[in-house]
Amino acid sequence: MDMNNRPVEKNQRAVLVFLVAGIVIGVLIGRGWTKAESPRSMASATSTSGFVLGMGQNPPADISNQDVEFRMFWDVWQLLKDKYYQGSEIKDKQLFYGAMKGMTDSVGDPYTTYFEPKGAEAFQQALSGKFSGIGAEIGLREGIITVVAPLPETPAERAGVKAGDFIVKIDGKETTGFSVEQAVSLIRGDKGTQVVLTLVRTNDKKKTEPFDVTITRDEIQVKSVRLKWLENNVALLEVTNFNTDTIDGLNTAIDEMISKDVKAIVLDLRNNPGGFLDTAAYMAGEWVGDKVVVKERRQGQIVEQLHGTGKNRLNGIPTIVLVNQGSASASEIVSGALQDYHVATIVGMKTFGKGSVQDYTNLKDGSAIKITIAEWLTPQERTINKTGLDPDIVVDRTPEDYEKSLDPQLDRAVGILNGTATGTTTGVPTSTNR
Repeated sequence: MDMNNRPVEKNQRAVLVFLVAGIVIGVLIGRGWTKAESPRSMASATSTSGFVLGMGQNPPADISNQDVEFRMFWDVWQLLKDKYYQGSEIKDKQLFYGAMKGMTDSVGDPYTTYFEPKGAEAFQQALSGKFSGIGAEIGLREGIITVVAPLPETPAERAGVKAGDFIVKIDGKETTGFSVEQAVSLIRGDKGTQVVLTLVRTNDKKKTEPFDVTITRDEIQVKSVRLKWLENNVALLEVTNFNTDTIDGLNTAIDEMISKDVKAIVLDLRNNPGGFLDTAAYMAGEWVGDKVVVKERRQGQIVEQLHGTGKNRLNGIPTIVLVNQGSASASEIVSGALQDYHVATIVGMKTFGKGSVQDYTNLKDGSAIKITIAEWLTPQERTINKTGLDPDIVVDRTPEDYEKSLDPQLDRAVGILNGTATGTTTGVPTSTNR
């Protein structure tokens, strides 16, 4: 189905890009959570072309002709009702939702997910940038619940949670075999309540012993764009998510930068788990104009090329992009495009590697399904999914740096830009013609 012909809500398309699987412990998303997100991204298509067993509809012919005995589904259903020792307490809706979730889980893809109505509501609420939780994006890495990124100025960040931390227990419950949604359901909660995460951290390629972190939940309001000014009229543009407010925030920041005759820009996408694809296309377009910013590949074939939609206002301004292990999905799309066109230097650590495309569909009862349908490639057709992007200049920021409030990645970026301004350092592109 042509994505452009699908119904949309709030002028957003039904595809996201968030990493992670991303679920901000309140829940986040992106076209890697479905085609990234923006006026064309998270559209909630209301397609209901699927069938509902037992609800008066027959399974599609192509399924009926396969070696699948659907009668067994009802046999198991009835056996549970008749023989389970608490069978009288089993609700039909419980079995129904469990079956739906089982179908998506059987695919073996962490980003193909079925949401019960409450989960679907929470997922979409998180995209608005406001939710209740601890403020962290989590996902699955090698089958383990992993922190993709703590959001700035949130309970998770204040408690010392770091990108890359493995969550091995939640309030004492082992997370082995958990889906992201199961973990989120335990981590989220009312403002003022507490949750205990048991974490394992990797330091110098060695894993620490498990340790507990107690976090008090709060209402999370994410302002996705922040502008700060550094020495020598260098702008620090921090983008924490690609949410519904990002384009407005970006436009405001760009207007200020232009009015103050910005000399150089540090675009900080560290710990940014992603968001709307269209927002990523808009941001990248501020540097590359209407060039292709990302390609979509399905079954080995390029099926779509998304062009930049920004106004090309930052073209020619020396730019460095900061990335790390928590930069994912839409963040990787922007970084990859700017890197491919040589309009920015990428500094930091290898990115997360969330480059798959999800289609998000709302169902009749308020539940929803998110299905991986393709993968993203950079303009030069470099793979993002599972591999991540390598920075041009590798600079780490260790746990010890965090504890001492040191930021060698930002320091390196500023040093490069200031060196370029004085003619002592080269390597930072200054135009798309480079």
